[in-house]
Amino acid sequence: MNAERRHRVATQPAAPGSEVRAAVRRLLSWFRREARDLPWRQTCDPYGIWISEVMLQQTQVKTVIPYWERWMRRLPDIRALAEAEAEAVLKLWEGLGYYSRARNLLRAAREIMTSHDGRFPDEFDQVLQLPGIGRYTAGAICSIAFNQPTPIVDGNIIRVLTRYFAVAGDPKSRAINADLWQRAEAWVQAAAGVGRSNERACSDLNQAMMELGATLCTPTGPRCNACPLRTGCVAFRRGMVDRFPERARPATTISLRYATAIVEQAGKILVQQRAMDAVNGGLWEFPHLELTVGNSGAVEPLAQWLRISSDEFRAMGILRHSITHHRITQEIFAVRAEKKWRWAAENPGRWVTRQELDTLALTGPLRRWVDRQLDWRETLGLR
Repeated sequence: MNAERRHRVATQPAAPGSEVRAAVRRLLSWFRREARDLPWRQTCDPYGIWISEVMLQQTQVKTVIPYWERWMRRLPDIRALAEAEAEAVLKLWEGLGYYSRARNLLRAAREIMTSHDGRFPDEFDQVLQLPGIGRYTAGAICSIAFNQPTPIVDGNIIRVLTRYFAVAGDPKSRAINADLWQRAEAWVQAAAGVGRSNERACSDLNQAMMELGATLCTPTGPRCNACPLRTGCVAFRRGMVDRFPERARPATTISLRYATAIVEQAGKILVQQRAMDAVNGGLWEFPHLELTVGNSGAVEPLAQWLRISSDEFRAMGILRHSITHHRITQEIFAVRAEKKWRWAAENPGRWVTRQELDTLALTGPLRRWVDRQLDWRETLGLR
């Protein structure tokens, strides 16, 4: 039986309006008592809310807080962001990953300055047209900043809704995902109907659903006995909470292996900037070579590529990290280049001091590796 068919069979009918309104009231009451004190909840400024929502995509709240606070100090409004250099924006984003988000923030800020007179648009369709903003982010901004009854569906809300209604099947499939958006819309519309008792009911309702998924209705070990929705939750009544949401088959893991060179010349290190349209576009990195499956060693192919004797390379360690379903291994080597080294002239880059390297935006894993190599300057002969 396919996912859509199982969905039609197993999903409970949509709750009547009165039941939805009752659930919404309970959820709003819980949120007013239990909401975490997060810095972006202290403002209705759509700019600050926009930045927080983009940062929170695939990133934990505790990680985002210092990033958001630092960002808002450096770039406190749309104009400041629009006038910032791309490299400065990427540096502020360093460590959050998915760097296209930062580049899109910059593009969107510049578009707001030129197309909206520097004022963040308050209509959903206009927000949705901004670079890097999809249905979820547009809905979050319009509901949280402007208290509009726009639905949002993220991982936390998917978990809450699939458990509350016992929605079977893959929530990422087209039919089931559309159904979840309809249910989310019904809830936020119900919140708009109780707005007299809560002037920011739409804003609070969407935040409450995300808060519930983040703090009580968690992927593992959900605290159902403390949940304000437990009396209406079908999965809870059936003792099946751990079965929802159903998980799709994980993507096949792809292993990638690179040889990386920290090349020193006259007290400086060679770095290169990735193309803006590439993965991690705009970030800086050391020269590296992807190794094929047949490469048993890393030094020889790296030496041939850089046209430096393999005897000159010194092993610096191995950096392992992941991007989505890619498992990446970087074998890192240090080497000193002669002044007439032609490879650098043929491959654009920048020679920087160790101190200047700290001002450039690197990927999070590479930045952490650089910062913890306390002796690498001595290894390279740098002071």
